[in-house]
Amino acid sequence: MIALVPPGVYAPQEDTELLARALFDEPLPPGAEVLDVGTGSGALALEAARRGSRVTAVDVSWSAVWAARLNARLAGLPVHIRHGNLFEPVNGDTFDLILANPPYVPVPDGHRRPPRGAARAWDAGGDGRMVVDRICREAPGLLRPGGVLLLVQSGLSGPDLTVGQLCAAGLKAAVTRRRRIALGPVLRRRERWLRERGMLPAAEDKEELVVVRAELPV
Repeated sequence: MIALVPPGVYAPQEDTELLARALFDEPLPPGAEVLDVGTGSGALALEAARRGSRVTAVDVSWSAVWAARLNARLAGLPVHIRHGNLFEPVNGDTFDLILANPPYVPVPDGHRRPPRGAARAWDAGGDGRMVVDRICREAPGLLRPGGVLLLVQSGLSGPDLTVGQLCAAGLKAAVTRRRRIALGPVLRRRERWLRERGMLPAAEDKEELVVVRAELPV
């Protein structure tokens, strides 16, 4: 259980839980090297540490970094938490497992993400893929042979594109988990725009979350 989620830091929600369930099903040996990119409050990093993994967590928000550090200390778990933009702080390292709950919500204000504030945790350009595409490009190079990427995203932001990009990078990729949830406050505010763009069908009143699992062959 996360003890602290300060204002401006992404609080664990349904996508966090879905990814945590995928993590629980992943057969990790003790001492596996795990990266949690975009850690937020550190919820997934702590779950991986409870598995006996050596965990590195990264977030671009200093508020998130300090919250995750405090939560790890309160939980008594050794998690190495770094500040930085996605994979930049771990350049040159490799991992047995990479966890990613990136921003993936389409935003009608173009392709620039807000420079600060809570919206940075979910706004991801006009198609919702600003960060997901970067993960698809860069994560394969950080996986050890047999290593796995687990990424959660919305069905609104093109899971099939994610699978296709990861397969093109040489990974075995597929959607392994799905969950339909009620539209949250952010999507409700953008509902009309999403329907006008055809991203949300007229009769649809729920969002589908998916976990993409991608493995680098041995």
